[in-house]
Amino acid sequence: MNRDNPLIWVEISASALAHNFKILRESVGSEVALAPMVKSNAYGHGLEICSKIFRECGAEYLAVNSIFEAERIRATGDSGKIYIAGFTPNSEISRAVELDAEFVVFNFETLDALAKSNLPAKIHLKVETGTNRQGVQKSEIPRFLDKISALSKIELVGVAMHFADIEDTTSHDFAEKQLAEFTAIRKMIESAGFPNLKFHAANSAATLLFPATHFEICRTGIANFGMWPSEETFLSLAENRKSKIILRPALGWKTKIAQIKKIAAGESVGYGRTFTAEKDSTIAILPIGYFDGFARNYAEKGSVLISGKRAKIIGRICMNILMVDVSDIPDAKLESEVVLLGRSGEDEITAEEIAQWGGTINYEITTRIRENILRKVVE
Repeated sequence: MNRDNPLIWVEISASALAHNFKILRESVGSEVALAPMVKSNAYGHGLEICSKIFRECGAEYLAVNSIFEAERIRATGDSGKIYIAGFTPNSEISRAVELDAEFVVFNFETLDALAKSNLPAKIHLKVETGTNRQGVQKSEIPRFLDKISALSKIELVGVAMHFADIEDTTSHDFAEKQLAEFTAIRKMIESAGFPNLKFHAANSAATLLFPATHFEICRTGIANFGMWPSEETFLSLAENRKSKIILRPALGWKTKIAQIKKIAAGESVGYGRTFTAEKDSTIAILPIGYFDGFARNYAEKGSVLISGKRAKIIGRICMNILMVDVSDIPDAKLESEVVLLGRSGEDEITAEEIAQWGGTINYEITTRIRENILRKVVE
């Protein structure tokens, strides 16, 4: 039986999510559909929570990676359009149809399975333009279209691609090359007798930077949650636009102090005795660790916020415990609130800062927060 851990929780700001959606809507206008990506537990923010809020904001689609995520959305009573961006195995095709979910196709074997099933599926063709992940090579597209044409119950509703290098650089030559290839593919497909399809290529960076990438749908990702895809995206946008776009982070991650203790100068803390106190100190024990998504390699680099002040992480981060120095925080008491990610007082720890501690990206920081930690809506 699952039970929420009262010592660790995540707070999701509904107003921040709505604000970010509004920014993205203003970027694309009313004629382009928005498909917020809520895959991977909505980048750690809570699949059901975020799906509901984005629908209320006017999202025409919800985009997921797999069929089990589509099932979770439908279980909430949602009846809107769902786009499955990842691989749908042949054994799950009938379930996708039952859920009225549109899904991506990029294997001939999937078309063969659709032919055998004789089910009225709505599919999107994923085409390759240079990322070399899932997708159909340009030379194979005519054969795909021929097979789709022969399937009377199959409706090709969209064509998709994904950018390889639009976030991590301020030079967008390769992205422009991909865009040109996608535009040529569009002409090829429309000339083959497939008009009025929904073409989509834009992720968060493309949506914010390049109106030419918007087409009929934008599959916005990390910007929905108030985080920038990269510093390069932020800088590119600042250079290209006069008005400053402000995204609002929507996630706060918190815990409580489980113990306060005094240690003397010369005493060590934690496994491996990697930290030794240089002076008499007060430390706090926090009931969270790498099992919960607070990575082991944050040790000795990171800090947490208690009463608006920084408490440095000391010693190794354990599976379920970490230790911080609260010698300079007299307000720290048993069960005092601790902010792992988010704001306390005048200070803030961002996903970007934590990513620097771990040598990774902001995407990973929120997404790796353990899924069964309680998410609750604030505001």
